[in-house]
Amino acid sequence: MEKTLEEKKKLAAKVIAALKKEYPDADCTLDYNEAWKLLVSVRLAAQCTDARVNVVVQDLYKKFPDVKALAEADVDEIEEIVRPCGLGRSKARDISACMKILYEQYHGNGPDDFDALLKLPGVGRKSANLIMGDVFGKPAIVTDTHCIRLVNRMGLVDGIKEPKKVEMALWKLVPPEEGSDFCHRLVYHGRAVCSARTKPDCEHCCVKDVCVTACGVGTFGTESAVR
Repeated sequence: MEKTLEEKKKLAAKVIAALKKEYPDADCTLDYNEAWKLLVSVRLAAQCTDARVNVVVQDLYKKFPDVKALAEADVDEIEEIVRPCGLGRSKARDISACMKILYEQYHGNGPDDFDALLKLPGVGRKSANLIMGDVFGKPAIVTDTHCIRLVNRMGLVDGIKEPKKVEMALWKLVPPEEGSDFCHRLVYHGRAVCSARTKPDCEHCCVKDVCVTACGVGTFGTESAVR
């Protein structure tokens, strides 16, 4: 039986508390110190690991150290550097176009408005939420693959895989001030414990006492688990 909204809110509160205790210092795994750099990195991170992106951008910023330099750079030169991240031509075009807009319309800064971010080339809801939460400290729900997989397994959403629908569902369950950090902690937990490629390590999972689908370990799936 599908849980009520109130039951899911109680479950969410317990999951948030457990993850906060397990990963108190979780933050964005992409390296950046300015909004425009995070915009570059999140575009490169599509179908690429954050670790590889963090290496590639070092070479990119050595040659193009600011928004103006990237805005004026030839797309071919950008592509040559970012090719190891995959989809090099597409990503290079988006980065070039995005930096041109930042330079011409925002004085080299990223806009702190969600809808304005969505209008930038290569920026979708996930990227816009990441920028809003990490750079500007505003409420954000970042529905990456880890988030979608884990909240389904935990029972916070029921068989929803479309990112925007998962985001909308989580806005109803997660306190606004917790959203950004909660999503970062899901990434950490998804990599360390609740993996997509191997069987989840439920025995050592910090949410095993409340997770509703956790491989038969503990009291999962019982109604008492969300009370």
